[in-house]
Amino acid sequence: MSDRKPFRWHIVVFLAPAVLVYTAIMIIPLFATLNLSLFTTVDRVSHFNGLGNFRTLFGDPRWSASFWNALANNTWFFIVHMLVQNPIGILLAAILSNPRLRGAAFYRTAIFVPTILSFVVVGFVWKLMLSPIWGVAPDLLNAVGLKSLFAPWLGKEQYALTTLALISVWQFVGIPMMLIYAALLSIPDEVIEAAEMDGITGASQFWKIKLPLILPSIGIISILTFVGNFNAFDLIYSAQGALAGPNFATDILGTFLYRTFFGFQLQLGDPNMGATIATAMFFIILVGVCIYLFAIQTRLRRYQF
Repeated sequence: MSDRKPFRWHIVVFLAPAVLVYTAIMIIPLFATLNLSLFTTVDRVSHFNGLGNFRTLFGDPRWSASFWNALANNTWFFIVHMLVQNPIGILLAAILSNPRLRGAAFYRTAIFVPTILSFVVVGFVWKLMLSPIWGVAPDLLNAVGLKSLFAPWLGKEQYALTTLALISVWQFVGIPMMLIYAALLSIPDEVIEAAEMDGITGASQFWKIKLPLILPSIGIISILTFVGNFNAFDLIYSAQGALAGPNFATDILGTFLYRTFFGFQLQLGDPNMGATIATAMFFIILVGVCIYLFAIQTRLRRYQF
């Protein structure tokens, strides 16, 4: 008799629908985009161009200046989220996980609600609020004696991108908060009780006991923040338009891709160069994810409970 185990056909049956859908809407378009980036169109005739489009994107001053500007803005957009959103999310999770806090469920809900709002609504409302003409921000600052600090933040090149990044932080801080909150709740009571018996309580308990245990969750949040920020588009577009003003100060890879692929105002659409930008975005994200998986995640100690 053969000891060979029978093939588990039920696994194929249950996985097939998800695999087919994912292939149709993700894998095939991805390879189509990669293929499109290798061609150029002259007089409505497509010609194979190899890596020529990438040389144009990175080397031609007409394209490279816009690309490196968008990449730098995207990097700053990500840094603001890493330095502001995630630490605040961790702090809120630590506070809300305190069993002695009253109304924790209400606070969690209130903080998480903005994440389900439309980008268009968030961008439009904040643009109205920060308007120096009819916005409420000048009056609110005036009410607390700080009107001198007000400036048209969305209209100044040095402030616009940071302002939009902080608006994005306000909208999405609930996501790292909930993920860290869940990680904190998964820590066994026995570990906490042992720490308390050793006299480790309060903030010291969080830094010495809880934080090392949730480092893998923080790593996952960081890479999700990286991927989400380098795919960002909606908030910038809804608040500043496709030109990502003022003077392209808020232009990121997503808006640069949109203008290039579809065209805008006097700029004609170029699907081949648009696909080239999309491919560059894909490889930037791929490299970032690989660095996390092979250089960071492998160093994080995982605890099994």
